[in-house]
Formats: sequence, C-alpha cells, structure tokens
Amino acid sequence: MNLIMLGPPGSGKGTQAKRLTERFGIPQISTGDILREAVKEGTPLGKEAKRYMDEGKLVPDEVVVGIVRERLKEPDCEKGFILDGFPRTVAQAEALDRILEEMGRKIDHVIDIEVSEDELLKRLTGRRTCKRCGAMYHIIFNPPKRDGICDQCGGELYQRDDDKEETIKARLKVYREQTAPLIDYYEKRGLLRRIEGSGKIEEIEERILKAIGEKS
Repeated sequence: MNLIMLGPPGSGKGTQAKRLTERFGIPQISTGDILREAVKEGTPLGKEAKRYMDEGKLVPDEVVVGIVRERLKEPDCEKGFILDGFPRTVAQAEALDRILEEMGRKIDHVIDIEVSEDELLKRLTGRRTCKRCGAMYHIIFNPPKRDGICDQCGGELYQRDDDKEETIKARLKVYREQTAPLIDYYEKRGLLRRIEGSGKIEEIEERILKAIGEKS
C-alpha cells in the first residue's frame, strides 16, 4: 500500500504515519529525515542538498525529488510506503507521479488530516521545552507536576519561538497556500481521504483505516 499523509503542523500526521508503519510493516518516509540521511551519507544529491542547507536556502525541487526517487527504490519500500511531508506542491506531486510510473507503481490513498485552526493553535502554543534536558510538555495535554519546572531534571521550561502564536499562524498560512492546490489535485483524481483530526489518537487511526478500506 502506497500512502501520502497530508495535514498542517500539529495535526498529528506524523503520529498516525508511525502507527500505520507499525500496522502494515511499511516505512514512513519523511523528507526531512531522508535529506539528513543523504547529507550524512554524502551521496551526490546529499552533497548538493547540503550546499543549499548550509546557505539557509530551501533545497530545490529537483534535488528533493531525486532523493525521494532514490529512497523509493530501497528494498524496504517493495511492499509499500508512507510519504510524510512530500509532496508539498503540485509540481512535486507531478514529479512523484512520473517517478512511480517509471517504477510501475501508483499512490493508493492520500490521507488529509483536518483540524481547525483554533485547535491547532491550542495544541502548538501549549508546548513547553526544558532548557536543560530538552524534555517536552504541554500545558493542557501533558503538563509538568510543577508549573514551569521539568519533572525529569528540574530545569526551567520555556516556549520556543516557533511555538509562539504569531509564528504558528504564519506557518499555517504557508501550509494552506501551498497545500490547497495539492488537495484539489488529489481530490480530482479520487485519491483524497478527508479525516477528522480531533479526538483520541486511536479514534483518528480508526477513521483512517475505515477510509482506506482496512479493518482495525
């Protein structure tokens, strides 16, 4: 089974991708992870990606697409894969179609986890990180025993800049602008499965399994 996971920051798509990976025994392929791996291994495309990353620039589509192509040819992808964070644009989706056509494969389902902006802000702005050990908390869903103090090491908890409301609103705006055309692209092809992303993790997984025709 070949799946694509879509969903804004904080929608829980990474969590659901991991659960599907365990259930179906197919790899979760995150573009961030494979870019870092290619850079670490020093592949030709990895070296090219590193040049852009070192300059603080976005890695161009052709490099990202090339790295995804290499990853999909790995033996662990034979039974299927879950793409998480790719494609991000219609141009990347079209490139992915060409790659899969070359390989004689196709996407089975595109899972779009939908969560309201209010809910996303509540999830993301509530995150707190320990300055000393990096442990993560949430003021609503996973609060520390003592306010502002890490349970594990007693360090001070703080809100990272990228967890502040204005930053998150900007990220969500970029996501919507980039992804709206992508959702339309897959909906027209009958591949999009809209999933309500509120509720318990197990409930959301149930909805996904039902949408892709799998029994829980």
